[in-house]
Amino acid sequence: MHYGVRDEPASLATLERALELGVTHLDTSASYGDGHNEELLGRFLRGRRDQVFLATKFAIRRDGGVHRVDSSPQWARESCEQSLARLGTDVIDLFYLHRRNPSVPVEETVAAMAQLVADGKVRHLGLSEVNADTIRRAHAVHPIAASQIEYSMFSREIESTVLPVCRELGISTVAYAPVGRGLITGKVTTVETLPDTDSRRNHPRFDGSNLDHNLALVERVREIATQAGCTAAQLAIAWVLAQGDDIVTIPGTKTIAYLEENTAADAVRLTREQLAEISALGPAAGDRLNAFARTLVGH
Repeated sequence: MHYGVRDEPASLATLERALELGVTHLDTSASYGDGHNEELLGRFLRGRRDQVFLATKFAIRRDGGVHRVDSSPQWARESCEQSLARLGTDVIDLFYLHRRNPSVPVEETVAAMAQLVADGKVRHLGLSEVNADTIRRAHAVHPIAASQIEYSMFSREIESTVLPVCRELGISTVAYAPVGRGLITGKVTTVETLPDTDSRRNHPRFDGSNLDHNLALVERVREIATQAGCTAAQLAIAWVLAQGDDIVTIPGTKTIAYLEENTAADAVRLTREQLAEISALGPAAGDRLNAFARTLVGH
């Protein structure tokens, strides 16, 4: 797991509370826990599948422990069937290409995904962490409903190319990591306190002098949050939501307490002055991804 060990009873309780709070967009992937997260959702959704909008993804594989991206048409079909079985459903609401292997023409991948729509196994198609040109090429084959990509007050690269193309084509943006993988909360002041399996131990923004610089930014974020009457995490989520009605966000959490904090961000309304203050903070130090992860995005 990216952020430590699994706690399935706690996860199920958190999902239960999410439905109570009106959270209906659930996002997973075949690669999360090598399918275990889909299986968990499948168990949770028995008897209430119609209450949620269910999204999952394919292409990241760890066969035999080797991490690779397979965006071949054949794997799109096979992975979809496996996800349907693990999720215990006969249709996926939104099926994403999680990452793209540039050696496979995106037109071929999307054509296979489009056939899944025609077969009634998928309702909508999405792309994740691809560039603007790939979005255009994919959309020409079959309408793309959503582009999932990292977007937060500390990660704004999409504003120059990807976001304008999505808006031109009428594609929604699904922003992941709106709280900067927890960085914006200010609760991680050293990676030494994180579990050995936590991916942030090898993340540039949590490293040494980068972290020092970023925590100084977070202190300013906390000041603005106090003015707005919310927490830093809520401010970060509210900022993403304020960027447009075509943007939704999927803050991840493993606990009910953070879930309740995150969902309350929907009620936060930021003033023009507060939005301007946030924009004036300047960029975070360090790349948003580690060296290996960077090789998998932007194709």
